[in-house]
Amino acid sequence: MKILYAIQGTGNGHLSRAKDVIPALMKRAHIDILISGIQADIELPFYVKYRYRGISFIFGKKGGVDILSTYRFCKTREVWNEIRKCPVQNYDLVINDFEPISAWACKLRDVKCIGLSHQGSLRSKKVPIPSHNDPIGWFVLKDYAPCNSYYSFHFKKYDDNIFTPIIRQEIRNQEITDEKHYTVYLPSYGDGKLLRVLSQIKKVRWEVFSKYADKTYNVENVIISPINSESFSRSMASSAGVLCGAGFETPAEALYLGKKLLVIPMKSQFEQHFNAEGLKEMGVPVIKKLSKKNIKNILKWVDADHHIPVYFPNETQFIVDKVLEEQLLPLIERIPAEKPLFPFLNLKTNN
Repeated sequence: MKILYAIQGTGNGHLSRAKDVIPALMKRAHIDILISGIQADIELPFYVKYRYRGISFIFGKKGGVDILSTYRFCKTREVWNEIRKCPVQNYDLVINDFEPISAWACKLRDVKCIGLSHQGSLRSKKVPIPSHNDPIGWFVLKDYAPCNSYYSFHFKKYDDNIFTPIIRQEIRNQEITDEKHYTVYLPSYGDGKLLRVLSQIKKVRWEVFSKYADKTYNVENVIISPINSESFSRSMASSAGVLCGAGFETPAEALYLGKKLLVIPMKSQFEQHFNAEGLKEMGVPVIKKLSKKNIKNILKWVDADHHIPVYFPNETQFIVDKVLEEQLLPLIERIPAEKPLFPFLNLKTNN
């Protein structure tokens, strides 16, 4: 049995989650890994068989997606060629974490494609939704990486087949302390903007992880470092609080670590506005943008002692087994065999 696990490479959240999903899959089947996208800052510690340019959203430096750069980097002919040559027909099942090349290749060849992502949860009517409408955002969420069925993650179990976040073992194993600094990850803001605002809040030591820095340096009370998964995890675990975008993995990890959390949803990124609504419902403060006008709100958050308890159990293997059992059962029942093809499913095949 061969499975293709396809991962979105825009941002770091999908790849961070994959670090725990891949070993769980490897325990059950032969896995090949596919990554598309050009905006990730971390590498997987596993062999990646397929790498595609794909369709990436390019982060700007002013708090949002750079639409012009996104358009410039999206090469339609190359995307179409990647879809055509993606060998999804060689696999018994494709598991997709919001990855467009394999998803559309499956649609083209009528191959089963199963969504296992955070974005899949936003299709549920039970999930909190933003107050503003965004037709392009809705289109991206629904048609960017279409699948036959969806298993997904959110901050709460809002619906069937929605699970609480997968917290990677690197985070679960961290020693939690409070060294009084604040960890910052706002990849859609340039270093200059971050420095202009954060340096005004003198009583705080800010540890900023930047997409644009190639070495560590500090200006007054702000330390800026290149993105490094291990350093970032340690900084969060030893922080007093986390200031970040309204993505999914970083806020989930901050909440799991019991840290104060303040989020700024990225402009022109509809998913982050969904996430902001869910976090706001939980009691997490949300501000619209990083600006000098919001310094008072950031100070208020720094001065507050507001921690939100969450329960994010380690269910990665359970979730993977549930996906495989439900999706492979029809295949198992069609194939004659003297013993179960997948003993972990605790199923018998027909003779």
